[in-house]
Amino acid sequence: MTIHNLSEQNSLLNQFLKEIRHVDIQTDRMRFRHNIERIGEVMAYEISKTLAYRNEDIPTPLGTINMPVSGESIVLGTILRAGLPFHNGFLHYFDHAENAFVSAYRKYKDALKFDIFIEYIASPSITEKTLIITDPMLATGSSMELAIGALLTKGTPAHIHIATIISSQPAIDYVQAHMENTNITLWTAAIDPALNEHSYIIPGLGDAGDLAYGEKL
Repeated sequence: MTIHNLSEQNSLLNQFLKEIRHVDIQTDRMRFRHNIERIGEVMAYEISKTLAYRNEDIPTPLGTINMPVSGESIVLGTILRAGLPFHNGFLHYFDHAENAFVSAYRKYKDALKFDIFIEYIASPSITEKTLIITDPMLATGSSMELAIGALLTKGTPAHIHIATIISSQPAIDYVQAHMENTNITLWTAAIDPALNEHSYIIPGLGDAGDLAYGEKL
C-alpha cells in the first residue's frame, strides 16, 4: 500500500486542519463542515495528479488546442455520516464522478467494546473504475475494511484510493496488514500516533460526525 501523508509538506491545508482540530473553533458547525469540504478539494487535486490522462483536441472560439484530460471513470464512495462534507469537497472537483454510499457504525457491547456493522450500501458497478473512498477519520481501520469489502461486491476496481483527513498509526498498520493484496493508495492529511481506550484518535479532533451534524443519541 502506497501512503501519501500531505502533512509532510507545508501548505494551506495546515490552516484548515488547525481549525477543525482547535477546540475553540471546531464548535462552529458550518465552519467545520466547510473546512472538511476544503480539505476534500485539496486532496482531490492531489489525487488528480496521479490519474491517467489522454490528449484531446479542444475547440475554442479562435482555434483548436491539444491538451491532456483525465480519461478515468471515477466512483466516489463515502462512509456515512461523517464522510458527507468530505465527499462533497471531492465532488466539487470530480464533478462527473459516479457516487457510492456505505453506512458503517459502532454497536457497543459495553462502554469500551464494540463491533462494526454495515447496514446500507448504494453503489454503481465499480468494475475497472477508480474507486476513491472518503472518510475523515481512520481510527481503527476496521470500518474502512468492511466498507471496502461491501463495495467490492459491486465489482473489482482498477485501483482504490482511501482518502482520510486524520489517520491513526494503528489504523494504517491494520489496513496494511489486512488488505495487503489489494491495489490501494492511502491519502491522509495527518497521521496521529495513538488511540485512547474508546478507540478515538489521539490527539485527533473528537467525533467528526457530531461536530459536523450535531450529537446523536
